[in-house]
Amino acid sequence: MAHSIYICSAEGNTGKSTVALGALDTLARRATKVGVFRPVARSTEERDYVLDLLLAHDGVVPIDYDDAIGVDYDAVHADPEGALATIVSRFKAIEARCDAVVIIGTDYTDVGSPTELWFNARIAANLGVPVLLVIGGRVPEGRGRSEELGLAEPRTPAELAQLTELAVDELAREHATILGIVANRADPDRLDEIAAAVRTAARVEAGASGAATADGLHVWAIPEDRYLVAPSMRTIQRAVNGDLLSGDPELLNREALGVVVAAMSMEHVLARLIEGSVVVIPGDRSEVLLGVLTAHASATFPSIAGIVLNGGIPLSETVERLVEGLRATLPIIRTDLGSYATAIAITQARGRLAAESQRKRDTALALFEQHVDGQALLDALEVARPEVVTPIMFEHQLLERARAARKHIVLPEGDDDRILRAAATLLKRGVADLTILGEEIEVRSRAIGLGLDISAAQVVSSHDHVLVAKFAVEYQKRRAHKGVTLEQARERVSDVSYFGTMMVELGLADGMVSGAAHTTAHTIKPSFEIVKTRPDVEVVSSVFLMALADRVLVYGDCAVVPDPTAEQLADIAISSARTATQFGIEPRIAMLSYSTGESGSGADVDKVRLATALVRDRAPELAVEGPIQYDAAVDAAVARTKLPESDVAGRATVFIFPDLNTGNNTYKAVQRSAGAVAIGPVLQGLRKPVNDLSRGALVQDIVNTVAITAIQAAEV
Repeated sequence: MAHSIYICSAEGNTGKSTVALGALDTLARRATKVGVFRPVARSTEERDYVLDLLLAHDGVVPIDYDDAIGVDYDAVHADPEGALATIVSRFKAIEARCDAVVIIGTDYTDVGSPTELWFNARIAANLGVPVLLVIGGRVPEGRGRSEELGLAEPRTPAELAQLTELAVDELAREHATILGIVANRADPDRLDEIAAAVRTAARVEAGASGAATADGLHVWAIPEDRYLVAPSMRTIQRAVNGDLLSGDPELLNREALGVVVAAMSMEHVLARLIEGSVVVIPGDRSEVLLGVLTAHASATFPSIAGIVLNGGIPLSETVERLVEGLRATLPIIRTDLGSYATAIAITQARGRLAAESQRKRDTALALFEQHVDGQALLDALEVARPEVVTPIMFEHQLLERARAARKHIVLPEGDDDRILRAAATLLKRGVADLTILGEEIEVRSRAIGLGLDISAAQVVSSHDHVLVAKFAVEYQKRRAHKGVTLEQARERVSDVSYFGTMMVELGLADGMVSGAAHTTAHTIKPSFEIVKTRPDVEVVSSVFLMALADRVLVYGDCAVVPDPTAEQLADIAISSARTATQFGIEPRIAMLSYSTGESGSGADVDKVRLATALVRDRAPELAVEGPIQYDAAVDAAVARTKLPESDVAGRATVFIFPDLNTGNNTYKAVQRSAGAVAIGPVLQGLRKPVNDLSRGALVQDIVNTVAITAIQAAEV
């Protein structure tokens, strides 16, 4: 039976999706096959954005959207018992495919049905799944203040305790087992007080009503976060039924933190602008529009999320041409609604934790990680640690180890949106401290426009005259034997790769990650000149960490040394074994060739044979076999035939390729054919860590590489 959890709330707008995402992410660290199930769909007219968000998680097994739904509200109204039977049947089909399932209760979108908690309790009891109850820390009726969208008045600990008693009693009547309670969107200044009040109320009510609870009922409090409840500009566009008149469509994903109605003269509007706000401007007030656009572009005024032109009044051709000529990326939305109706529609728009909002997703996961004990949750669900390691599990391990090390990494490519997105995730999740290279106003403005929070990062210009002067002196000393002058050094260290490498060498950063927009040579050449190799290493090489469906293997060298000698091949093998150990992989080295054992001869086989002997001589503690063919290295049946006495054959974890051509093609073939996640290239052999990215790197690739670099830095 799967180790599943039913997440439900006693009312709407509790932020239950934050808890569901966090629980799913936590389960994916331990369970190899995690599923998602929604007993009652939000709507039959549009897709459930929460379900889409959870199904898109990397740790979820492939499940069709329709298969992940039990019934709709109409089915529940028509025949509650029949609907319940259908829910159980459809859930069992999902459960049979999974080790764990996250079940998301109803969202109270069915107006006029106050008995939803009762029905959720019945579902949980019939599924035989414990409940994680979410209690809303905010008053649902709160309209929020105009300057801060989405925020409502916080509930007191006493009010939350009372709500807990009612909810626990309701669950007890239907014999649902309560695993824990989360007070979500709680007052940040009273978290401990709230958790204590809810815990006491839950225990008292459970004892009085005979509610079934898991041993040691868990209670956690997660604070309100303004970004999670703030609507995006895209949501606002839908709320006012508007069209995008001008601006970058990608910036519609930025959250609007407040609303400013510009129904006054321009100078008074400018004085009332709020950071992250949406500004509502009548369509016939073109001077206010131009003033707000100018203020947004100015470094001395707040950065706004967008503009809504209301009233359906078209701009004059002259003003439209002027706006177009400004090439402003700020979204400008046009609506036919009047000022009052526009303001009401915006203030009633709800923020959604949806797949397109990276900042909301990062924030939700960070809040859950910081305030909910994931290990306690896994223990309560009795999810045992598996023997296999899936890609998502390995990535989580990387982040956890990097978070514990908390090293300082420099990212030279601050003009690349992928770097900014990865930086926002790394900072929000507490994986590493960061320095981003670029012009500060440009980097921070672009991040704000994308709806990203990189405020915790340092942003440094590679043309900073103080640092350039310092780095030039140091670089010239190191390259004087090559005839480099101080002026040449000053020019060279202004290059972002050299600048970042100098930061690492002089201790201003612990490691560097680059290559999203630069070649491998541009990224790593400075490290050859400045950082150089470890004393016991002859050559800088690389590995890919190949995360297969059930294990992680190490492939080297696939990116740096084109045609290694036998001595270099041995050096690569020893470095790769050290890297494997760094990342929790027991090194069993296969020195690959087209021949196994003594069956073949020739220069290529002899090179591998000599390299194997050198590894055994230089590192006798390592398990190594070679020459060996790939099938004999990975397949136990083949190994028994070709090398029956070998401790490595059939169970190798570190694969050393005889040349770059073989290694690069093999890793790509396995990546594409077997669906493996290739993490790397991870450079090895340098005194301090510098790592290269593929120019096609995704945001998650960058996040993983920074985590790897931080782990390497912790062991320097």
